Amino acid sequence: MLMHVINMGHDVFKANDKIAEKNRKALDKHGVFSVNVMGAIGSGKTTLIEEAIRQLKEKYRIAVIAGDVIAEMDASRFRKLGVPTIPVNTGKECHLDAKLVEKALNEIDLDSTDLLIIENVGNLICPVDFKLGEHLRAVVVSVTEGDDIILKHPMIFKTAELAVINKVDVADAVDVDAEKMRDDILSLNPDVPVILTSKHDWESLETWISFIELGLTEAKEAQKK
Repeated sequence: MLMHVINMGHDVFKANDKIAEKNRKALDKHGVFSVNVMGAIGSGKTTLIEEAIRQLKEKYRIAVIAGDVIAEMDASRFRKLGVPTIPVNTGKECHLDAKLVEKALNEIDLDSTDLLIIENVGNLICPVDFKLGEHLRAVVVSVTEGDDIILKHPMIFKTAELAVINKVDVADAVDVDAEKMRDDILSLNPDVPVILTSKHDWESLETWISFIELGLTEAKEAQKK
């Protein structure tokens, strides 16, 4: 009896990448810089995004795509800050994909947007393989997840373009070594910038926000050329 093995995964990823490329071209055409913020539930993604919005919304026109199994909760937090927000409910899926983002982009006035922040579903595994068309892939991890969390989920850190170790103010309380976490990230991805943050430390938040603004500025300069 002959058995035929069909690799469905490859076709799914290939189709997703094609739509992601289309998304990226649409964003570039309108001069929009996009950040895909990934991380587990409870890592502090939403709080970091909120702080970036507060500090940047007077200088840049910001929109948010809030992805989650039930997205309306975080979306309402972003709307309270006065920025256009599109909630994307993924249902049983544990990640956003390019098609979902494509649909969300159709609801955003890209001509009136400088910065698009995409909050991915709270997960350190599923979002890895799905490009969205973003310019910057950022992963947020909290010290409360344990200092072995990095090596347990290597792929998301290998593909990240920015890594954030969050809630470092409670590292001692949870008996976690934030520097070990930084070293583990760099062992997987030696060139990735790593930022240590806490919502109680403005200087660390400023570093996070400045990194986003730098990418946005560079994108604007590239568009002029």
